[in-house]
Amino acid sequence: MRAALASGWSTLQSLAERRLPALTRLKRAEALPILLHRRRIYVVPSRFGLAYSAMLLVMLIGSLNYANNPALLLTCLLGAAAYLSVFTAFRTLNRVELRSIKAHSCHAGDRLPLTLLFGSATRARKHGLWLRMENGEGGSATAFALAADGVQTVEASLPAPRRGWQPIGRVRVWTEHPYGLFHVWSWLHPEQSALVYPRIESNAPPLPQGQGDARAQIAARDEDEFGLLREYRAGDPLRQIAWKASARRDHLLVKQFESRRGHEIVLAWNRLDGLDAEARISRLAAWIECAESAQTPYRLELPQTRIDAALGPAHRHACLRELALMPERAS
Repeated sequence: MRAALASGWSTLQSLAERRLPALTRLKRAEALPILLHRRRIYVVPSRFGLAYSAMLLVMLIGSLNYANNPALLLTCLLGAAAYLSVFTAFRTLNRVELRSIKAHSCHAGDRLPLTLLFGSATRARKHGLWLRMENGEGGSATAFALAADGVQTVEASLPAPRRGWQPIGRVRVWTEHPYGLFHVWSWLHPEQSALVYPRIESNAPPLPQGQGDARAQIAARDEDEFGLLREYRAGDPLRQIAWKASARRDHLLVKQFESRRGHEIVLAWNRLDGLDAEARISRLAAWIECAESAQTPYRLELPQTRIDAALGPAHRHACLRELALMPERAS
């Protein structure tokens, strides 16, 4: 029964958006920050509010029919409380501002994590706010509150079915504060997109053998020769602590060891014969992640570009970005 009511409510809202220009205009993307104001906030009674109204109507008819003044007074008081609650709910959503959206990295097939930064342009604290991503395929709603003149980060996520740029889509923000009698909502539609990395091939073959110039790489190793000192971090073995050097400082120092190992490997597009374009992209993405985990320098060679050998988050992002933005029918 509840699912049927929810489906009917969603259908009614979709019909209203198609018919009312004031609602459909909010489908256009907007630049951040986005401020909610009275011209873009909408109010309807909730299901509980409709039942509450029916109860007040029955109480009103009964009190008038039996000339029961205390019952009539109670009905008026309950009606006044409901009347004031709609203004409280409206003020809760009014002047809420979406200031920024930060999209975190993910691969196709995973969830795209988002961090939304909300602020309040008023000095009143705002309770009972809810948020849901329209592109979230029916994902759960997230509750949050805003302090007076403060900011609040809200974590959300979106499905990422394919690589490339993915628009954030519309964000629905609503409240039923304080009594749940009225549903007050609005739409935020930021013109922002997030980059989704290619899907990683499952059970990808091992990395290709090292090729090209032999480039020595410094990597932390317990058993290799001593290199330098660094501050102690939780989990470091006690045998690596430099006690004499630490005695001259106010904090512990740990011996950093180094070894020279590995040649750069070449991840070349034209060496993956027998695979279609998307399969090649998925395998190269899997090899990039493996090379980063193994701390092995790698070079990426694609039909239209070449990225020299390196390691680190910036190099990983540059390679995965090139793969993510390759044409659908890459040769």
